[in-house]
Amino acid sequence: MANKEFDEIVNRRHSGSIKWNVKDGELPMWVADMDFKTAPAVVEALRKRVEHGVFGYCAPDQEWADAYVSFYGDRYGWNINPKDLVFCLGVVPVLSSSVRALTSVGDNVVLFTPVYNIFFNSIVNNKRVPLPVPLLEENGAFHLNYPAIEKAFADEKTTLCFFCNPHNPVGKIFAKEEMGRLADLARKHGVRILSDEIHGPVSRPGHPYVPFLSLDGVEDVVYSAISPTKAFNLAGIHTAAIVMPNEEIRKKVERQINTDEVAEPNVFSCVASTAAFNEGREWLDNLNEYVFANRDYAETYIQENIPELIPIHGDATYLLWVDCRKICADSRPFLEFLREKTGLFVSAGEIYGPGGEGFVRINLAAPRSLVEDGLRRLKEGVVSFRNKR
Repeated sequence: MANKEFDEIVNRRHSGSIKWNVKDGELPMWVADMDFKTAPAVVEALRKRVEHGVFGYCAPDQEWADAYVSFYGDRYGWNINPKDLVFCLGVVPVLSSSVRALTSVGDNVVLFTPVYNIFFNSIVNNKRVPLPVPLLEENGAFHLNYPAIEKAFADEKTTLCFFCNPHNPVGKIFAKEEMGRLADLARKHGVRILSDEIHGPVSRPGHPYVPFLSLDGVEDVVYSAISPTKAFNLAGIHTAAIVMPNEEIRKKVERQINTDEVAEPNVFSCVASTAAFNEGREWLDNLNEYVFANRDYAETYIQENIPELIPIHGDATYLLWVDCRKICADSRPFLEFLREKTGLFVSAGEIYGPGGEGFVRINLAAPRSLVEDGLRRLKEGVVSFRNKR
């Protein structure tokens, strides 16, 4: 397999890593960060910034905005107006600030489940009501349930929708037609859509994701949160951007992120993202080749060696969604057993809301040797769990 640079095993224990804060002998394949070093161009840019030696207050500059505009324009044909870009420390702060800016206490926020679990936190912690609309599942593929969405949007308490594009955890890249229909329903019922596109750059070679705002005529209801952090493994640096063509949305959300004190970068935020988008593109292409080779390997391994499980094919993200319903209705007891028996630590589908029951999410952004180890542990755990019953 090409791209051997990603075969290197980096010891992340005792580095403050949340992911690797586990017992000796355990293998964490849960939280969505990668076990690869970031692009060398990013490391070099950060090294130069450190050598400067002065770390005072800073602000996003034109170079930062131009890097976003160039990257998304060149790769996805999305022509971002730099005036629509606003810095934020992360996509999760965008979620929480948006809830406070665009909804009132007691309002509904629609989300399409199973979906990134922190969506629920951002809603509930602000005393709003999550309104799940489960995706339709058909032969291992997932689709938006438009009749159910319209019913949810028509509720007078519904004012905001969180959309995950590409979708975490099912790995789906939404088509233009699907998103256009969703925007039409939002416009009809006066609902705003925040599209979380943090996983966008991680997609199967030859299958780029479609940015929601690259569609014509959706700017009145849609705004997006984007970031290099998933694709370049920069989550700990805290850097993201909000794209808000609609002036009313922009004024409200920008005011709120400033009120929440999440609108100012740290000294490395813009340096890292600028280097990633400008100089890390070849590295990203190589990463995607490696990650999707891992995905293909994992799907084939499970199909051939663990017939009780069904891997869901996906063209985006490094997160594999696996159907375990043949062995468990609730995956949590199974995963507790799996971790205790084999040391493999993956995520239970139930935390992602209705439709996640009996599924698990496995992070495959790791050297192939660790992926192989994880799959062997998964097989061992399934066999032991089956025999235990």
